[in-house]
Amino acid sequence: MARAAEDAAFGKATSHQLKSFLLALTAGGYIALGFVFFVTSQVGAEQLPYGVAKVLGGIVFATGLALVVLTGAELFTSSTLTLTARASGRLTTWQLLRNWGVVFVGNFIGALTIVGLIFLGRTWEQAGGSWGAVVLDVSLKKVHHDFLTAFVLGILCNLMVCLAIWAAYSGRTTVDKVVAVTMPIALFVASGFEHSVANMFMVPLGILISDFAGADFWAASGLEASAYADLTWTSFLSDNLLPVTLGNIVGGGVMIGVLYWTIFHFLDKPGKPIPRATVGDADEPAARQD
Repeated sequence: MARAAEDAAFGKATSHQLKSFLLALTAGGYIALGFVFFVTSQVGAEQLPYGVAKVLGGIVFATGLALVVLTGAELFTSSTLTLTARASGRLTTWQLLRNWGVVFVGNFIGALTIVGLIFLGRTWEQAGGSWGAVVLDVSLKKVHHDFLTAFVLGILCNLMVCLAIWAAYSGRTTVDKVVAVTMPIALFVASGFEHSVANMFMVPLGILISDFAGADFWAASGLEASAYADLTWTSFLSDNLLPVTLGNIVGGGVMIGVLYWTIFHFLDKPGKPIPRATVGDADEPAARQD
């Protein structure tokens, strides 16, 4: 599994940049759709015990990561595992950072595409505005974290995401992989941990609803527009996306990727040595031994 994770990370980081970007678009969209499912599950869930409602939301949200795994999409949070290939010397720092940048931007555009479709489709008006109310309340909570809290919640989130991806490498069938990712993802969502790509969907949608919803929506939902004045692009980027992204890198790349690389590669060199990439054209992957 450790070798499979490193090989997969190396292969993605050295693939054609346009391919990585297009796969990142799909991943951002799939995670956004997972959050759409989450929001729907939470409409009226206040009648359930708190834990039951949150676990339900976490399980349905896992649909997004299952789609990412099964389609080979590229997700920034799991791309932090490319630190394993960098630690082995198979990637240069430039290759690593370039891949992260391409995937991050692709994820953002993919998530915003679903934001636009959901907003224009007026999904947020469903259930008498209660669907949009869930988006607004969740989004507002996300931008009210202080920097340290958002950073730590980002660490905790990507611990679980990268563990889910790591576990999925043990699967041999579709069912294996879906089961492997579902409960770790349900854990992070139910516990309120912070995922940068998921937030690329939820908070921008909350901002659009706050800025452009009409009087009919506010009357039907029973909410006050002034209560969501803190939902701005500035607060999203500085108070949420930045610290959460940094936390995701530490939680997934360092605490999972580098830790397991140290255990299974550096301390316990398995079988044949893993060949190093030749420093040169980043789009020409070095040969790998099976």
